[in-house]
Amino acid sequence: MKKYLNKKLKKVFVAMSGGVDSSVAALLLKKQGYDVTGFFMRCYNLDGCAERDAEDARRVAGHLGIPFYVWDFEKEYKERVVEYMIRGYAAGLTPNPDVMCNREIKFGLFLERALNMGADFVATGHYVKIQSSTIKGQKVHKLFQAKDTNKDQSYFLWTLTSKDLEHCLFPIGEYVKPEVRKIAKRARLPTAEKKDSQGICFLGKITLKDFLKQRLSAKRGAIVTSTGVYVGEHDGAAFYTIGQRHGLKLGSVNKELGIVKKMETKPYYVAEKNIRKNTLVVAEGEDNPALYKRTLLLAEVNWIRSIALGRSLSVRARVRYRQPLAAARIMNKESGIRRGSKGLIHTSSFLILKFLRPQKFVAPGQSAVFYSNKGEMLGGGIITCGD
Repeated sequence: MKKYLNKKLKKVFVAMSGGVDSSVAALLLKKQGYDVTGFFMRCYNLDGCAERDAEDARRVAGHLGIPFYVWDFEKEYKERVVEYMIRGYAAGLTPNPDVMCNREIKFGLFLERALNMGADFVATGHYVKIQSSTIKGQKVHKLFQAKDTNKDQSYFLWTLTSKDLEHCLFPIGEYVKPEVRKIAKRARLPTAEKKDSQGICFLGKITLKDFLKQRLSAKRGAIVTSTGVYVGEHDGAAFYTIGQRHGLKLGSVNKELGIVKKMETKPYYVAEKNIRKNTLVVAEGEDNPALYKRTLLLAEVNWIRSIALGRSLSVRARVRYRQPLAAARIMNKESGIRRGSKGLIHTSSFLILKFLRPQKFVAPGQSAVFYSNKGEMLGGGIITCGD
């Protein structure tokens, strides 16, 4: 078995979701000599699957012979994650609830409560790696992409800091998914064959659009092409996302606006949405220039650790989960970077991220994250606009 870290008798609180990844994380830590306790975080959930997941996590803890507890974060999750998502869609954005859940719940409330109760670390089943080193006499903790690049989840953890990482363990970051399954099967974990969850966790089998319609009013509006041609109707611009292809009502008849021309065979994608005018702009074909952005303005920027910078910084970045990394440069709005003492940057309210080549399906409200050429995640921010 590959060793991740070995600090015997250190107390670790493991966030156990009821899935195979967090189950194996708990197993590996116990084998490495940690004092392991399992915790299930009960959060807001619509279809009842959380109760089943909690029971699966409890069964794994029993199989491993470790203590197990359930912490109720439902109220905080609704306030900090669900309402955040609804406000974002109402404003015409495409917010990322997984990023907010990690910031506010897993590495916010859970980490804080765990440390207050005497834990040395918290651990999760995220596919990501931590490396520690000493820079100018100070120990720093760095976040890197996982060995399994298909499962790497560093994209969702850009809001963490080196101080947070000091108390975090990610045991499965050195494994690929098939290896994790094999470990679970050999140990006869109850979750060894359990399927991975898909989509937004709290929705379950409920579609995002149906959920939003419970909170946001439907309002019919026009769908137009990037050249201004009317091609159909929608039932609320807030319910659609940039890059969406399916679910568009194209080629419909509207007595006030007239009958649209016959649609072409190429697919159409949402390129823009205007909440104030309640319109959707669509572009025909995957390579339509209207679907691409090169220069992005980022807000709420976070740097995981202090970085020494010049006037700009060369990085590799992505604007969507699992999107291939692309060459880019970071600068502030004055074509330089706001620096603190000794040329170090910690956080900055706004930054410009400029890609060498335009990127497709850039959605305001989503996260843009950036890495060094050696695979270290440096930080990220919320996309506000782009051109």
